[in-house]
This record gives sequence, C-alpha cells and structure tokens, in this order.
Amino acid sequence: MPIKLVASDLDGTLVDHNNLIPVNNLNAIYDMEKKNIDFAICTGKTYSITKDICDKCHASYGIFGNGTQIINLKTGEEIYKNLLPLQDFNSCYNLAKKHNFHVHVYSDTEIISEDLLYMDLRNYVLNGNKNTSNLSFKIAENIQDYVTNNNTSIFKLVISSTEDLSNLKNEILSNFDLNINHIRKKGFYKDKIINKEYEYLDITPKHIGKGYALEYLSNFLKVDKQDIMSIGDNVNDIDMIKISGKSATLSDSYDEVKKVASYITTNTSENAGFAEAVYKFIS
Repeated sequence: MPIKLVASDLDGTLVDHNNLIPVNNLNAIYDMEKKNIDFAICTGKTYSITKDICDKCHASYGIFGNGTQIINLKTGEEIYKNLLPLQDFNSCYNLAKKHNFHVHVYSDTEIISEDLLYMDLRNYVLNGNKNTSNLSFKIAENIQDYVTNNNTSIFKLVISSTEDLSNLKNEILSNFDLNINHIRKKGFYKDKIINKEYEYLDITPKHIGKGYALEYLSNFLKVDKQDIMSIGDNVNDIDMIKISGKSATLSDSYDEVKKVASYITTNTSENAGFAEAVYKFIS
C-alpha cells in the first residue's frame, strides 16, 4: 500500500544540531507534497516553539508536547489536548525539589523556569536568546507559585539533573498515574547545543505519547496505520515507530530506536538522513 502520512520527529531527525533543516530534507518534504502525502511533525516541543519550522516545511499536522496536543496545521484547528493536572504537577514539583533537581514547565506560549540550565537553556539558545510573539521565556522565583497565581495550563513538566534520575522516575510512577520519558543526553548523546551532559524526565498525563497521538491522528484522518511511515531518533519515538506500517531511524540515533525501526539510514541527521529515509519508502 502507498504511504499516505509521514510522521517525523524534529531534533536529531528532521533538523540538525544547529536547529536547521538540511536542504535535501526540505526537498524530500516538497516531493511528498507533490505526491499528496500528508506530513506530520511529532515532537516533544510545544507548538509555540516549533511554529516557524512547521510553517517552513509545510507540515499538515502537528503532534506537540509528546502527544499532549494535536493541531491541524492547515486550518489551525486543535484536534486534541490533554493537560497535566495541577495536583500532579505540584506533587512532582515537590518531589523534584526534595532531591534538589531542576524543574521547568511548558505552557502553550511559555517556558517557565527558575534558572535556565538544561533543556530550557537549550530552547533559549535555539530560539535566538529572545522572546517572540509565539514563545516567551519566564524566569520565576518559584514555578509552583507562578503556575498557581497565573492559572497556567501545563502541557508538560521536565525534571533535569546531571545525576541519575531512575529512582525519582520509579518513585513518581509508583505513586502517580503519569507517563514519563527518561532521556539521557550523555556520552555520544551529549547536548552539543549547550555543551552539557545531563538527563531528564519528560512528564505528561497517562496515555500520552507520540504513539498514542499518532494512532489518534490516524483514526481522525481514517488512515490505516499500515499506510503511515514514521521517522525518529530518540526513545520517545519508539512507540510511534512501533505502530507505523513503515519506519526509519538515523545512523546516529539511540540504540534502543535502532532495535525497533524497519530501516536504518546510512546518513546522519547532519547529512539529510531524513531525506534518505523518505525516499526509501515513497519513491
């Protein structure tokens, strides 16, 4: 069956380490467009962070916040949204602070932090060190107070540290019904944007993830999952890859992803591995 929808991660997949889209990747997207193949961006970032990239690559749909929100980018219609309850945020925040771990949160238009250190700093650097009409960076003396006082809608919570976060992850999961992606940016996967090694817990409501969201989108569009191709490089892409009829990952992806993808490119994200994967299945 021909591919009807291509779903792709952003960082380390569609965009390179400088947050740029290699020209060959753009050409592959435009060739998909000529074949009437819809393109969906599937990212852990919120829409406000990625709007410019979505526009540039003519994406039809967007799965944001690792699945907390789905938007029809052709019409602006919000197809799905599932926010993190305030009670769960407060509980996780208190646990993180008990261990002196770093916390930041994402609303639809803000990244809220007490001090830019990890993924929050990375996004600050990638977005030109400035606030825009789509996205603003808020430094709060206390995130918990800020969220409560401003009735902030939380798309996701991120806890970061240079230390191992496995015990905290287990503690949260044993007490709360939440979804957690545990990402380690260490060694080969070191964050080159801010030149730092760390790991983080990406926390969202239960039954939230790129796989859940892509399945929801496929049902919404009445597209069979066998007619979907997905591309990703990180562990939060695994569920998306597993449910797709065709899938690919890049040569510099996490090993866990290589074990489940049906195709591994010879090229890296820096050398348009995304385009290689697309042409493997749509040419």
